[in-house]
Amino acid sequence: MNPHLAQLHPYPFEQLRQLFAGVTPNAACSPISLGIGEPKHPTPAFIEKALMHAMSGLSSYPSTHGSEPLRVAIAGWLQHRYGIPDIDPATMVLPVNGSREALFAIAQCVVDGSKEAPLVMSPNPFYQIYEGAAYLAGAAPYYVNSEPGRNFAPDYDSVPDEVWPRVQLLYVCSPGNPTGAVLGLEDWQRLFELSDRHGFVIAADECYSEIYFGSTPPLGALEAAHQLGRSGGDGEGNSAYANLIVFSSLSKRSNVPGMRSGFVAGDPQLLKKFLLYRTYCGGAMSPPVQAASIAAWNDEHHVQENRALYREKFQLITPILKEVMDVELPDAGFYLWADVRRTGLSDTEFARRLYAEYNVTVLPGSYLAREAHGLNPGRDRIRMALVASVDEGLEAANRIVEFCKGL
Repeated sequence: MNPHLAQLHPYPFEQLRQLFAGVTPNAACSPISLGIGEPKHPTPAFIEKALMHAMSGLSSYPSTHGSEPLRVAIAGWLQHRYGIPDIDPATMVLPVNGSREALFAIAQCVVDGSKEAPLVMSPNPFYQIYEGAAYLAGAAPYYVNSEPGRNFAPDYDSVPDEVWPRVQLLYVCSPGNPTGAVLGLEDWQRLFELSDRHGFVIAADECYSEIYFGSTPPLGALEAAHQLGRSGGDGEGNSAYANLIVFSSLSKRSNVPGMRSGFVAGDPQLLKKFLLYRTYCGGAMSPPVQAASIAAWNDEHHVQENRALYREKFQLITPILKEVMDVELPDAGFYLWADVRRTGLSDTEFARRLYAEYNVTVLPGSYLAREAHGLNPGRDRIRMALVASVDEGLEAANRIVEFCKGL
């Protein structure tokens, strides 16, 4: 067996299952889960229709590269959303079966195990796929703690100079999971300078980019590179995106997590090698899913309606929870990242007792982070996914307030 498998940590939801072992929740309360970031809004009917009308495509093997109409639709969306004019659908876009598998696979493609002690850098807290990808690629994860004083953005200036030459891949999550932090142009400029100096690849996870609360959408990595007028690099006319690839998905944007549809875009030289890798081990997207994805990427009306639902929930629920815990509206995403120290309980105690007494599930923040540089930045925090209906979210918030006031 692959010895690196022994390095993998239990997934957060397995830890939660163990935490709740032996607990019988209060039967007087109907179960409400804020624990898993699974979109619960209805899938738009036109996407379902497009999927069903393309079933004849099941008779053909799909290409790993994806169909040209799908790549054109994704490139068009990128150009419209981020104001970047030079996305070549043939060389700079690759459809994937959800961003999760692609985020994992990119480490297997990028990490050079022949070099001494390779590192894969990740924010802390983080999406656990980053860590698992690092271990199974034969690298070690290096965690950069997110800080409340920086609006939960990772503090890359805290990384010692001797660490950067060992970094081969840097995962960036903006908007962040679980913190909702969005990197600004100065943050991206700093990361691009470090990438240019040390040669590492930046993998930008942007799956929450379309759920935001202000009038200005979150800045994207490709957008930042374009705005900064980057030059030099790959020598292929697309130097602005050298060593940069972004990952996005329809799951949150269009409420289709079960469709498993996303894309990778950016540096054409990286994507050429990633496509080669995926022809051996990556599953090609089925033709019906490609057809439904084209419909989804070409429509913004349903995205605006979806965003409005999240805005309503966050505007109603956040002030209620502020009565009993330290929590603020995030930059973007559908999580609240709350500090529960005012309750006198640890994050795990809070989650276990809330489940037992009020049948509401939240995720302990310490499960989403690692002890690094003297602290676990998720400790004493909980993640709440506001993915269900407005009424259910309000019911959960009111139960949490009642629980906290009874402590």
